[in-house]
Amino acid sequence: MPVDIQESKKQDSQFITVFSLVIGLLVAAAVVLFALSRAVAAHTEDQEVYTDPLYAATVEQRTAPFAREAIAGQDNSALAIQAPAGAGPTVALAVPKNGMQLFQQVCSTCHGPGLVGAPKAGDKAAWASAIAEGKATLYQHALHGYTGKTGTMPAKGGRTDLPDALIEQGVNYMLSLVGVH
Repeated sequence: MPVDIQESKKQDSQFITVFSLVIGLLVAAAVVLFALSRAVAAHTEDQEVYTDPLYAATVEQRTAPFAREAIAGQDNSALAIQAPAGAGPTVALAVPKNGMQLFQQVCSTCHGPGLVGAPKAGDKAAWASAIAEGKATLYQHALHGYTGKTGTMPAKGGRTDLPDALIEQGVNYMLSLVGVH
């Protein structure tokens, strides 16, 4: 009997050795096949991506110069700002008819709630220092913009398309809200 146990142990050892060798060879073959397929795929993917017109267009768009410059004495019509392709028609903002409408459409954005240091409409104390500078100075600040201690006033409240006379009417309207005529 002892011979049979010896023989059995030897067969088990051989089986494990052969089995381990086969598994090792299969794993090595799988790794080689995986590496080969990645190398082939990477090479063909690169070629397909670089020749794809959509990819080329997006790269061109992302790498286009940031700004274009107009040069005096040359035709600069190509630099005109145009709406992007597929954009709907542009809608011009309505032009207010008087100072009250201007306040409601434009000025109230900041002067209504008193945003970014703007004197709140109707608040006499907030307007006191501005009123002390005089209407001419208030007109100047409203027309050309102003940076004060507590905030910034953009030129014409950001609506540079509006006429100066309308901006002055808006200033007069806001002053009327605090009792100044």
